Formats: sequence, C-alpha cells, structure tokens
Amino acid sequence: MPRGRELGPEEEPEIGGDEPAQLALRIERELDLLARNVEILEKLSKSPPLGIIRLSEALHLPIHKTRYSLHLLEREGVVQPSADGAVVTDRVGEFWATMNQSLDRMAAELDRLKARASVHGARSASGRKGY
Repeated sequence: MPRGRELGPEEEPEIGGDEPAQLALRIERELDLLARNVEILEKLSKSPPLGIIRLSEALHLPIHKTRYSLHLLEREGVVQPSADGAVVTDRVGEFWATMNQSLDRMAAELDRLKARASVHGARSASGRKGY
C-alpha cells in the first residue's frame, strides 16, 4: 500500500464531488490504517516490549498515529500495556487467523467489484443526465 500523506478525519479530499471516488478514497484510508496496525503488531511480535516513542521511531510513524493504532489493537485484545511498553497477548494467533479470513473475503469481493466496474466502464455513455 503506498504511503502518501494520510488525511485526518476532519480533512476531506478535493475530488470535485465525485462520490464513487470519495467512497473508494475512504476505503483506501481504512486499508492504510489496517496496514499500519499490522506493521505495529508485527514489530511488537518480533521485539521486546516497546513504548510509543521507540515504536514510532522504529516504524517512522508519527507518535499520535502510533498511539491510536495501539489503542485499536488494545481494544481488539491483541496488545496490552506493560511497565516496559506494549506487548502482544496470547490472542494474537486468533487475530491473525481471523484477519486472514477477512482479507480473503474482501479480496473476493474486490475482484467481483472490479469485474462489474470494467463491464460498465467499457459501455459507452447513453447520454442521459441526472437521475
């Protein structure tokens, strides 16, 4: 996933009212967040406990994004705080298995949507406007 400047929730992209593009952009931002959470979980799984600052430095992420991702992972029950920093819990294996299944379902749905979009994109416009 390319790492461009991520927009905050209060920032809306300037797309010119193109609703399908805005919907797709929102999904892309959620995928960026998921990728960041996975990156953090991988780092914590391979290392001793890490605090927010050292974790953000190791992954070249802003501290506020690292903190938010840790919060989300803690809510999932796969990360917990310790005196030395964040550590993974014994639920991490279940989390990876569930994520793998979810990603398979999403990939299949994306393939179906791509096929439908290519069919409609290949059709010429009928000249109708409005609803």
